[in-house]
Amino acid sequence: MALIEVSVLEVNEWVGVKIFKTLDVGGSIFVHVFGAYFGLACSRVLSRWEYSANGFNTLKYTTKTTDLFSMVGTIFLWMFWPSFNSVMAPAELQQRAVINTYFALASCCVATFICSFLFHHGKISMEMVQNATLAGGVAIGSTADMVVNPYGALIIGFGAGVLSCVGIRFINGILESKLKVHDTCGVNNLHGMPGILAALISAVVCATASESVYGSSYYKVFPSLEKTEENENPRTPLLQAAWQLSALGMTLGVALLSGALTGSVLRLKIFDPLPGPAMFDDEAYFAMPEDVPPEQEREIRNRLQSASRSSYELAVPLSGKPIAFTRNNED
Repeated sequence: MALIEVSVLEVNEWVGVKIFKTLDVGGSIFVHVFGAYFGLACSRVLSRWEYSANGFNTLKYTTKTTDLFSMVGTIFLWMFWPSFNSVMAPAELQQRAVINTYFALASCCVATFICSFLFHHGKISMEMVQNATLAGGVAIGSTADMVVNPYGALIIGFGAGVLSCVGIRFINGILESKLKVHDTCGVNNLHGMPGILAALISAVVCATASESVYGSSYYKVFPSLEKTEENENPRTPLLQAAWQLSALGMTLGVALLSGALTGSVLRLKIFDPLPGPAMFDDEAYFAMPEDVPPEQEREIRNRLQSASRSSYELAVPLSGKPIAFTRNNED
């Protein structure tokens, strides 16, 4: 799957950048949109709905441990997303890309917690925090090095956060129940829909671009608008906007088609596809620890709960006697 996906992604991006001359400095169209809908199409073909329907297999649901590890990844992604969006920009435009990305990420965090409180009766949803807090980085990706102004970046990030939360709360269920698409990691909510939003925003920003706003950086941001010996017929801002939308359509079509074909290939018997009941079980490919009996699990949980109180016990292996430590003990 990775071999086919990366190969098709590179060809699609080459066509978009070299022929369509699409502006996508942060890869929102050619990386996020393509990856999301390639994966969803592949998942639709590979999935066995009778084994992934709600209530049948509980292994697909998260736990406290998986949520904790996912949050570690979210924090690192949040910190380094500005560098991801700015690394491909010209040196003089990288600062603008970093600032725009940080503004978008900050505002989408605000939107995420607001939506979480509204959708979950005043409680914080870990799934929303892990995904929607990053949606602003995707939504600003195509226009990170463009002049969107701080308030524009804040609006883009806030809208992306709301869109991602709505996807988690409502659209996920529609994909599963109506289209029978299983989205394990919520790529549609973090990468797919915010990536489409980024492409639409890039079309608007390109259509309204002017040299009076960008100054000396105008043709560095929009090289296809400059008349040169190699480019005797420069584009207009409106035409560049149309090519941005064309790149989005091409990427969606190529991703869905190649993802579905890849899923069909992986279902062939020569690739030894997993049986339905093992689809959410790691034991097929990983050495798993032995199961913990329910009685022992309850005992461990009780110990952990008691350890969270004001008094802590430290077992001493040599004497076998516990030493009590309290929060007020200064010895």
